[in-house]
Formats: sequence, C-alpha cells, structure tokens
Amino acid sequence: LACCCGTAACSLCCKCCPKIKQSTSTRFMYALYFILVTIICCVMMSTTVANEMKTHIPFYKEMCKGIQAGEMCEKLVGYSAVYKVCFGMACFFFLFFLFTIKIDSSKSCRAYIHNGFWLIKLIVLAAMCSGAFFIPDQDTFLNAWRYVGATGGFLFIAIQLILLVEFAHKWNKNWTAGANHKQVWSGLLALVTLMMYSIAVAALVLMALFYTHSEGCMYNKVLIGVNGGLCLFVSLVAISPCVQNRQPHSGLLQSGVISCYVMYLTFSALSSKPPETILDENNRNITICVPEFSQGLHRDENLVTGLGTTILFGCILYSCLTSTTRASSEALRGIYATAETEVARCCFCCVPDGDADAEEHVEKRGGQTVVYDEKKGTVYSYAYFHFVFFLASLYVMMTVTHWFHYESAQIEKFFTGTWSIFWIKMVSCWVCVCLYLWTLIAPLCCPTREFSV
Repeated sequence: LACCCGTAACSLCCKCCPKIKQSTSTRFMYALYFILVTIICCVMMSTTVANEMKTHIPFYKEMCKGIQAGEMCEKLVGYSAVYKVCFGMACFFFLFFLFTIKIDSSKSCRAYIHNGFWLIKLIVLAAMCSGAFFIPDQDTFLNAWRYVGATGGFLFIAIQLILLVEFAHKWNKNWTAGANHKQVWSGLLALVTLMMYSIAVAALVLMALFYTHSEGCMYNKVLIGVNGGLCLFVSLVAISPCVQNRQPHSGLLQSGVISCYVMYLTFSALSSKPPETILDENNRNITICVPEFSQGLHRDENLVTGLGTTILFGCILYSCLTSTTRASSEALRGIYATAETEVARCCFCCVPDGDADAEEHVEKRGGQTVVYDEKKGTVYSYAYFHFVFFLASLYVMMTVTHWFHYESAQIEKFFTGTWSIFWIKMVSCWVCVCLYLWTLIAPLCCPTREFSV
C-alpha cells in the first residue's frame, strides 16, 4: 500500500526476491508503464486481434456502442488510436520532465513523488491516454501531432547515435589506460579491434552476395559500396598522424565499433527496402535484392512479427535505460571523466552508480528489501530520464505506424519494406559516421578549443 499510494520506493515483489536499489526499482516501474502502453499500441495496430475480438467476445457490438468507440470499435484501432494513446503517454513523461527539473536530493518533496505513488501515477497515465480520444477537431490534432512525433523520433535516434560514439571513445580510453600498466589490456584491445573489423568485413561481403543481383539492385550496390568506403575512410582518419597528435586516445577500436554499427544499419535498411521484381527468361516475375531463404522465413508472418517486435522494443527499452544514467546525460553536455580517473575494467560501462553508500540505509517493509542508494543524492538525472522516455514514446508511435506510411500500417506488416523506413535507417547510418568523424577532426578545425572524449 505504501508503494502504490505513498512515498515509499516500490518493492516490486515478495520478500523472497533479492534486494533491489531504490533507483533501480523506480526506473523499472516507469519502464513497466512504458511497456504496458507499447503493448496496447501493438494490439491497436493488429487486424488479427481486432477480428478475434469480434468473433469471440459476446456482445462486442453493444459494448463498442456503450463506450462510444464506434459500431465495431473502429475508433480504438488503426494509426489514429495509436497516435492518441502515445500522445497521453508522451504528455505523462513530459509533465514529469518539467516537474523533476533541478532535483539533486532524494529527500525533496518532488523526489518522493517521482519515486512513489505508483497506483496514482498509473491512474493518471490511463486518464491521459483515454482523454486524448476526446480532443476536439481530431483531424487537425493528428496532422500536427504527426510532425511532433517525427521530430521527437528523429531526436531519439540522434541521442542514441551520440551515445554510441561516446561509448566507443570511452571503451578505447578505458582499455588504453589499462594498457599503460598491464600488457594484457593491449592484447585485449588488439583482439577486440580485430573481431570488430572481421565482423564488419564479413557483413559487407554477405550483403554484397545476398542483397545484389547482376540485373538490378542499383540502390543496394551503390549504398553498400558507399557505406563500406565510409568505414574505410573513418578508419584511416582515426590513425592519421594529424589526428593522433591532437587525440592520442583515438584508435581503431572506435572506428571498428562504428563500422560494425554502420554495417548493421545498412543490413537493416536493405532488409526494410521494398523488394524489386524483374522478368526471368520465362517471362515470370521474380523477386530480387533479397536473399532467397528470407522469403521462406517470412511465410509465417505472425511468428516473425511477434519475435521481431519483441526484439525491437526490447532494444528501445534497453536504449532508454542505458542512456539515462548520469554518465550518459553528462556526456551529452560534453562532460567526460578525466584520464586520471579511468580504471580499466572489462565491464567499464556497467558500473552501478551510488555503490559507496548503497548499504548505508536498508529498510524492510514486509516485501522485497529496498536499498536506499540515493541517501546522499540522486544517482541519475530524474528530468533527463523522463525526457528520454518522452522521446521514446514518440519514437514508438512513429515506428508502430510505419513512420510516413501510416494509413496502410498494420502490426502484421511490421517488417514489410517501405521507402520511409529505408531512408530513415540510411540517414541514421550517415549521421553516425558524421558524428564520429567530427569528434576526430574537431580539434583540428578549432585548435584553440579544448575537446575531451
């Protein structure tokens, strides 16, 4: 009761479960709300679920009329319903973003609201998602909200790309610091770098084999060649003498990480591209530019869609939680750890915040043990946490509704290729390369400024 309706941190489960930190339980609960609304959005975009409900729910037609959702609940399905539900979720996280600005102590009244009152917040979230269906002039609202969603979705992608570049630099700097004391870190650095480039080259070769055809696929051929050339170019820049003089920590590990990600985005974009067809020698239409075995995999659409959607939104949730740590929020503002404070470790990016006082304040309330690890101060930025989830809400809205192909969007056709998704992924790929390239050449372009990565 204290977790749901009071200021106590959520203990999540029974006392047989291992202890949990207050900061972790809070982020888990907000993530749970995010997952719940995301599932509702996927259900709303599913024609299969809608047909099954019509068939198996008694008095379905009468129920739809009773809640004023249309004769067959047509107002609760399709892209417009997803826009309204995500509008409510986005407003929920944006209001909490404004509410939690400049919170540095977990003892403040606003911090208590952020960390507790879970049942009340769930009711507020449900009210916001439901209230969006009663907004007047729905057509104007949907047209305006579509542009807001696209802007927020692109910003979410940009944040993840910036943090990926920061992650690559942090990894190299951390292991390089260890190489100055133990040779084993030099060996690990060389091994991982070799693995990264091996994966990138193998991916490039496989895409050239399976996503090109001698009689077509010009887009695929050009983009595979361009992206492969960009990876080679940034690798040469990273080890060039002029860059090394200004940035001794620059090396091939970062460019290897970026190359792997560029190859992944290239593969994902080519998989999302509408297939091309040509006439064979028997005047029959055949599909090219996609692997033959993938056509067989896509026959069971429900299995592929369910598995693929789960993986995709699992990645979105992981991106949200990993990008809301204090280190990540500081990195976006250009604040990095100094070389003197670097301690080489294999899991350098998974060091929990607030361990120094994690055991100082432990309370048991009859359920799971909660460790109050924020006694001396917050271990992550509350406002930035909610802002990232606000952007993630918009990204989910645009992704579920196929971005700019919303009118024909269905969750069953989630992996059907569209040109908008193809170009979004390709542009993301190029933006990632440009961001990394700028971190290399910025000290050369602005020699009087101090840069730290």
